[in-house]
Amino acid sequence: MFNWNPTAITFIGYLVLMSALGFIAWYYTRNFNDYVLGGRRLGAVVTALSVGASDMSGWLLMGVPGAVYVSGISESWMPIGLTIGTYLNWKIVAARLRVYTEVEHNALTLPDFFTHRFGDTSKLLRIIAATVILIFFTIYCASGMVAGARLFENTFNLDYGTAVWIGAAATILYVYIGGFLAVSWTDAIQASLMCAALVIVPFVVMNDVGGYTASMDAVRSIDPKLLNILTGQSFIGVVSLMAWGLGYFGQPHILVRFMATKSIKALPNACRISIMWMIFCLTGAVMVGLFGLVYFTQHPDQGAAVVQNHERVFIVLSQILFNPWVAGILLSAILAAVMSTLSCQLLVCSSTLTQDFYRSILRPGAKQRELLWFGRSMVLLVAVVAIIIAQDPNSLVLSLVSYAWAGFGAAFGPVIIMSLWWKRMTRNGALAGMVVGAATVLIWHQFAWFGLYEIVPGFLFGLVAIVVFSLIGEKPSEQMEKNFDFVVRTVRGA
Repeated sequence: MFNWNPTAITFIGYLVLMSALGFIAWYYTRNFNDYVLGGRRLGAVVTALSVGASDMSGWLLMGVPGAVYVSGISESWMPIGLTIGTYLNWKIVAARLRVYTEVEHNALTLPDFFTHRFGDTSKLLRIIAATVILIFFTIYCASGMVAGARLFENTFNLDYGTAVWIGAAATILYVYIGGFLAVSWTDAIQASLMCAALVIVPFVVMNDVGGYTASMDAVRSIDPKLLNILTGQSFIGVVSLMAWGLGYFGQPHILVRFMATKSIKALPNACRISIMWMIFCLTGAVMVGLFGLVYFTQHPDQGAAVVQNHERVFIVLSQILFNPWVAGILLSAILAAVMSTLSCQLLVCSSTLTQDFYRSILRPGAKQRELLWFGRSMVLLVAVVAIIIAQDPNSLVLSLVSYAWAGFGAAFGPVIIMSLWWKRMTRNGALAGMVVGAATVLIWHQFAWFGLYEIVPGFLFGLVAIVVFSLIGEKPSEQMEKNFDFVVRTVRGA
């Protein structure tokens, strides 16, 4: 039965606000280009916060605290790797991708960019890239559905199956209506809320336990190894966690933010804002898990839900330690994390189906209005498929994310980096890198050889494939080399 309480009312108010932004964005969405890239007019602040929010899905407030709750700060290797990877992504990829996608026929999607960058008239590169996006993003979207369902399940006392559908509907509404602008504007608000929640909650928990010193002493009394960053971590384990940072170079929902920035001159400020935001959020997530362990050790009668599923630690702490009205706002931070990433993923899938299949293969002459409405219908289709995958209530958010993250990182990461920095790269190199990277992740995930995270071999084998197949084939065309040189000069002169 639906439970109306201050927390639920605050929660619903937040949903109404996000939906309202979708309707406002509708006014500014005139055509398909606006729907998928917002007319390339995002400023530094919105770009920075949108990159962060689209990246940090429900795993930030559920997966990371849950992992630290169980294993201690040895799980911090992943946040460290993510921070380094984010910084390198801004420095290596952002500016060149922004310029290159505009130079190459104003490319709207990554498959679109790859096709024009390498002059692929066969459309094979477009089809393979689009297929990779649809496979891994459907899994990624499912992780967002699971996180949202858990939140609605706890907040409104709903059964899991109903919670999945209701949680998804909140995001689908504003993506369907407002497209890229709605997603970006809501991302900025959601990123701010996420950061505030991840500063406030660990601080209040720490204060309740008796302060920082008392909290750390309590952790040591539970198990001193919890404060050892190497506890339980082998060399391969550390490499696997740090390797999450490699994934940034191939995440379509993050890279599209770079493509939509109004100018490369806005990128340095956006980079600084994004890195600071990330440091605050990831540090807060680790502290929630660590201090949450102390709290529930001291109050075992209040931790039944956390014992049942450790990824609920942030949710339960918010409900126990805060006024119901404040708890509603804090729980909205989880919804913000879920909605921001899920909305980006739904939009990228929709853009891919519309631009790279429907417009490029099935209906080359389709008008803007037709493309716009087809794109909206694809948002609904992808969402339904993801909801079906998310029906298993035992799915762990972090495990779903790790699989999809590795898939994108290995399939697209090497291709993106080399296409922006190596003039000699060819279409065959791009095809080989993409296929080898994705196939390695799919196979390695099944066998889990050496306990090594599949993104590592996938990324390395993808790089090797790009170099080998580019060198054994014909050189790039003169026009490809001219475009490459123009991009390099433009970025250097900015």
